[in-house]
Formats: sequence, C-alpha cells, structure tokens
Amino acid sequence: MGFKASLMDEQAVSRALKRISHEILEKNHGADNLCLIGIMRRGVPLSRIIADNIEAIEGTRVDTGALDITFYRDDLTHDNPDPVLHQTDIPFDITGKKIVLVDDVLYTGRTARAAMDALMSIGRAASIQLAVLVDRGHRELPIRGDYVGKNVPTSQSERISVKIPPFDDKTAVELYES
Repeated sequence: MGFKASLMDEQAVSRALKRISHEILEKNHGADNLCLIGIMRRGVPLSRIIADNIEAIEGTRVDTGALDITFYRDDLTHDNPDPVLHQTDIPFDITGKKIVLVDDVLYTGRTARAAMDALMSIGRAASIQLAVLVDRGHRELPIRGDYVGKNVPTSQSERISVKIPPFDDKTAVELYES
C-alpha cells in the first residue's frame, strides 16, 4: 500500500471542521437539544473538535459521546473473528435529542447504518444527522452525509487515511493505493 497524495493538511482539516460546525448550528437553529456522538475511533476526536468549535461560536458546550459499533456491524465475522471491543461512552440520555453522528470517512454507508442501529438500542433520538470529514463515494446503502468536509472521488483500489491525534502524530487526510 503506497502513499499517493496528501488531500488535506492540518489547516484544511481545521477549516472543514469549522465549516461543518457552522452548518450544524445553522441547520439545527443553534445548539439547543443538540449532541455530538463520535463513531469509534477517529470520529471521537473529530466530534470533540466540532464541540469545541460550537462552544467558541455559541458560548454553549454541547454533550459529546463515543459510540462503539462493533457488535452492530454486518461484516463482523468477515473482518475479524475476535473483534476488539471499546467502551461506548454516552453519559447522557439521547431520548428526544438532536444527534449528530461524527465519523472520519463515509464509504459504503455500512458504518453509519451500524451506528444508527446502535443508537436506536440506547434510546429514541428526535433526529439523527451524519457529519463526516471525507466522503469518498462507493455507497452500498442509501446513506448520505448531512455535513461533509470534503468529497473525494476514489477508486475501489484506493484508501483514505485520516490522521488525527491521539491516534496519529499529525492532523491530515491522505490517499493511498492498495
């Protein structure tokens, strides 16, 4: 798997997340009853950055949580017979809330579907929206991002890699050839 291109540097990622933050506030008429839930792994730090942006804009801190979708994936047995489980951490009631799911890359739509299934097992949200840093196409399910940082048409042989602390030593979006 070889490096092909740098698609977004730290400044571009920051600008995209600030724009997404403004779009979320615009669509939801402010931060009332709003919460952000990051899909593990890289969706979690992205959701916290968006929450920081919303706090800077509105002066209000929105609730944030982390969602592990491992048991809701439809490819669980195909990928790994012994999946690594993380702890879902949603320290508030989601019932009646406007939830924005946050993920790094939207590809087939299966991760977003699994996240919605996981959320519905926790409570009944007023609405669920999806924010992604990168939409690379190739959808297998009728799912779209409500907020998208960058659309990157890719081939099936390419892979998008979002780099973000604490998982990586830099903030960037890179393209690799499989």
